[in-house]
Amino acid sequence: MEKIIVEQSPPLSGVVRVSGAKNSVLPILAASLLSTEKCILEDVPSLKDVEVLCELLTSLGADVLRKKANIIEVNSKNLDNDEAPYDLIRRMRASFLVMGPLLARMGKTRISLPGGCAIGSRPIDLHLKGFKALGAEITMGNGFIEATAEKLIGTTIYLDFPSVGATENIMMAATLAEGQTLIENAAEEPEIIDLANFLNKMGANIKGAGTDTIRIQGVKKLTGTQHTVIPDRIEAGTYIIGAAMTGGDVIVENVVSFHIHPLIAKLREAGVYIEELDNERIHVKSNGNMKTIDIKTLPYPGFPTDLQAQMMAMLSRIEGASMITETVFENRFMHVDELKRMGANIRIDNRTAILEGVSALTGAEVSATDLRAGAALVLAGLVAQGKTIINNIYHIDRGYDGIEEKLRGLGAIIYRQEM
Repeated sequence: MEKIIVEQSPPLSGVVRVSGAKNSVLPILAASLLSTEKCILEDVPSLKDVEVLCELLTSLGADVLRKKANIIEVNSKNLDNDEAPYDLIRRMRASFLVMGPLLARMGKTRISLPGGCAIGSRPIDLHLKGFKALGAEITMGNGFIEATAEKLIGTTIYLDFPSVGATENIMMAATLAEGQTLIENAAEEPEIIDLANFLNKMGANIKGAGTDTIRIQGVKKLTGTQHTVIPDRIEAGTYIIGAAMTGGDVIVENVVSFHIHPLIAKLREAGVYIEELDNERIHVKSNGNMKTIDIKTLPYPGFPTDLQAQMMAMLSRIEGASMITETVFENRFMHVDELKRMGANIRIDNRTAILEGVSALTGAEVSATDLRAGAALVLAGLVAQGKTIINNIYHIDRGYDGIEEKLRGLGAIIYRQEM
């Protein structure tokens, strides 16, 4: 079994390039099922989640070819299966995103209840509510969900919560629906905009992506296209936080700075020097002496829940008290116990973590309880005395393309080991 070993490292220094966004490429891959023509995706990260979704597309009858390390070609012309296998769905929650495209393209689909990181309840009821509103009949039983519709009809759908997945799934289904669909209280994340841009390149008619109201005018068919995935704002944020907490001097490339303005604002509040060199590069410089701050996670454009764990690792070493309030997922403090194994002083009160900074963390054997928790433990290991051994690193591989190589390029002491 592979583990990641991190040793106390010098301040990070140098240049690091961010890969394409995991949370963008997954729905875009699913959306390729809507076309009978070839779709070429560029700047696709090499991730376990991407591998799983490509396996899923293949199982549905699509031809999937990785032409280069970061280019994938999908041709769904011969789509012949509307059932997503349990083994693939249980491995990754985002696999559920094929439901909307399959329903729109084939008029029916059967999908196992999804899996993924155990970070709390992420109910699919909003997805199903949207499909029902579009005219689909939903049945559930034996661990599966079935949706059928002779045709989908545009309508107005109000989301009780601005769910990213539900917004994406409904938007994809509505592209081939008859008439206009309005999604109100829609998620506003940059990945929603990227998906809409991809669909519009295919011939869809989508307006308002990135706002709380999205209008989709249904079209008869979608064509093939070529598209470059946006940079991963969470990966960028992870390296920026790593540079800050190690007292480093790092330039992060291939990053859209306004996608991470909530993080930039908080780090500046903590005393970190951050310069937006242009809209694709950010310079981060820190002496390691930072001030305490309080954080509250919120849907975009608020502070991202996907950077909460990494910020907790940083704040655990800042003298004084800090608070982190998690409002998006109710079970996203599982990394607290692992950080406490490394000497962090953290107390949980409902959905708030109260941190009292310690002078030093110490290396320990810990487990990545989910994707972002794994990243937080890697960052903690960079500043902890001694050696940190991280287990369950498959979580990290789900969302970070070459994290050890990129950190080693900045001077970190980090490597993989079979143990």
